[in-house]
Amino acid sequence: MALAPALPVSRRFAWGWGEVSGALGDLGTFLPHILGVIAVVGMSPVGVLSTFGALYMASGLVYGIPIPVQPMKAASAVVLVQRLSPAEIAAAGLVLGLAFTLLAVSGLASRLARLTPSLVVSGIQLGVGVSLALLGARFMGEQVWLTLLVLAAMAIMFLRTRLPTALVAVVLGSLLAYVAAPDRHFPELTLGLHWPDVVLPTWRDVVRATELAVLPQIPLTLTNALIVTSALSRQLFPERGDPAPVSKLSLTTGLGNLMAAPLGGYMMCHGSGGLAGHYRFGARTATAPVLIGVSFLALGLLLGESATPLLRLVPAGVVGALLFFSGLELASASGLGRLGWRPAAFVLALGVVGIAYNPAVAFAVGLVLWYGYRSLRRVTKNA
Repeated sequence: MALAPALPVSRRFAWGWGEVSGALGDLGTFLPHILGVIAVVGMSPVGVLSTFGALYMASGLVYGIPIPVQPMKAASAVVLVQRLSPAEIAAAGLVLGLAFTLLAVSGLASRLARLTPSLVVSGIQLGVGVSLALLGARFMGEQVWLTLLVLAAMAIMFLRTRLPTALVAVVLGSLLAYVAAPDRHFPELTLGLHWPDVVLPTWRDVVRATELAVLPQIPLTLTNALIVTSALSRQLFPERGDPAPVSKLSLTTGLGNLMAAPLGGYMMCHGSGGLAGHYRFGARTATAPVLIGVSFLALGLLLGESATPLLRLVPAGVVGALLFFSGLELASASGLGRLGWRPAAFVLALGVVGIAYNPAVAFAVGLVLWYGYRSLRRVTKNA
């Protein structure tokens, strides 16, 4: 069981170990992408970490629940493979920010959500959850002995204690990796005040970034970061009604990217896997996103370039374990086991499509099958 909050979940803030642990619940999604773009593309950790920190704090204050701030995953794959420059990444962030702001203010995001059947959302949840768990398993396979020890400790904490599971896993795993490699030195930290550099893209940057990164990312963000995240927030926090409407998620995604991109920030979105991760490890209120936001902001502004080797101390096995449990939490939220065999088969089929391709393809297939079936039944009835 995840840790219970220290105060009733109707409060916007609660203080307890569950919130501290839950604050770390999405590191499995965050670290691989962020460390990758810093190492491969040469993005400055000052801009990346400080803007993520500021947006995480804003997310907690705006929503009052642990809505995550995550790197955009499809765009990240393009960035790493195509080696987009920091200016092109800034261009992609500005275009994505403008797109999702317009979707929010025009009402198109809400209308699209209303047209999406709940079983299609469940199928996407299942696919994304299993994909996250499989990715976690891949990371865990890199350090089998460490992973087994961390998983055993996490299982005991979930079942027997109220200790902050994610926090203990990160600290324990880092210490074990350090002991196992005595030649591994603790990084030298340079304390100071570091400000993000302003990044101004050219029109050529905008064109290339839109073609390579923006177009593949928009459908994924619409499905996983908006529609599924909104649905999951209602499932996890039913006492709050509709804590994260699709239009609001679209607006904060848009404004967040418009703010972060010129300051050297990375493309961001919200995400159902991140919400599941925060919740699974104990987060219930705005305290968790504010805590991780303050931490990222401090790492970026106070440590600058030396923050990157510090983040690398978290071993891949721990990152994989966090991802694995987050994925299981999201997959279980699909409610597959509570459905009759026909809707369960539909959800399972969409989950398989999502795993094999991506959530956007599962979304398109689900809508075609759902509305095609309804149209066929209507024609058959009238015949």
